[in-house]
Amino acid sequence: MQRKETTVLNIFNDHDYNRSVITIVASVDSIRDAVLSACQEACALIDMRGHAGVHPCMGSVDLIPIYPLGEAVGERDCVQQALAVARGLTETVRGASVFLFGWADAALQRGLARRRKEMGWFRKSPDLRALTADVGPPPRERYGLTGVGASPYVMNCNVSIDTLDVAVGRSIAAALRESVPGGLPGVQVLALPHEGAVEIACNVESVAGAAPGGPTDPPWPRFVVDGRPYCHAPAALIMARVAELAGQQGVGVKGTALVGFTPQECMGLAELALSEGIGEFWREQRRIHM
Repeated sequence: MQRKETTVLNIFNDHDYNRSVITIVASVDSIRDAVLSACQEACALIDMRGHAGVHPCMGSVDLIPIYPLGEAVGERDCVQQALAVARGLTETVRGASVFLFGWADAALQRGLARRRKEMGWFRKSPDLRALTADVGPPPRERYGLTGVGASPYVMNCNVSIDTLDVAVGRSIAAALRESVPGGLPGVQVLALPHEGAVEIACNVESVAGAAPGGPTDPPWPRFVVDGRPYCHAPAALIMARVAELAGQQGVGVKGTALVGFTPQECMGLAELALSEGIGEFWREQRRIHM
């Protein structure tokens, strides 16, 4: 069913990870219903009791992040819609459970990485019985636990290195993530076996304030939410840093993939798709050159 003021910008599927990422863009008034429709279908089809994949995962719908695009949409809009999605999912899918993160975690404003760690998302077999949902009933094995939140835009940048040794990837990830001295601000990292190599999978969160890069670094793309400046680490910098760290261990880089878009690309394509009424833009985007 096609919805007004809504488009599916991108669909990404990965066999090894047994994971799909769907990018939905809609007006503030339309985003809740569009996201819930996709979630209801996913919950009907995906039983976590039979799920297997290399990538960590806790729920039939693992993650629902709401991001603002353009200066007309702000933090409050995203929080309202994230909470509406959380309530709607637990009301329409009996047994679904939600934890909140980011702006939607009103009391503590805990980021996604921290919340996932608290929930045991990084463990091979998290104990759902030990967890308490923020919205909905205690988590159950059928649907697992879904993260719902709001934040400035998050980009995904994955770099494959030419080795089968996951320990090499983990050492690179440990040096790259923002929580260590010399790490990249806003970058959260996993190292996972993937298609005969090791993938350095990066969540690239936007950081507030001026770009922290050095004088020789590529420029950090910038945007504004509620009058506040944000920026994010550029893909070129992430790839260069991974190549440097891998090279120190005698390992080369096989390639880099962006899952979805940069904030600027997403905004441009969203404006095009919505102005033209293209509900399934993901089918058209191969013919569009930005």
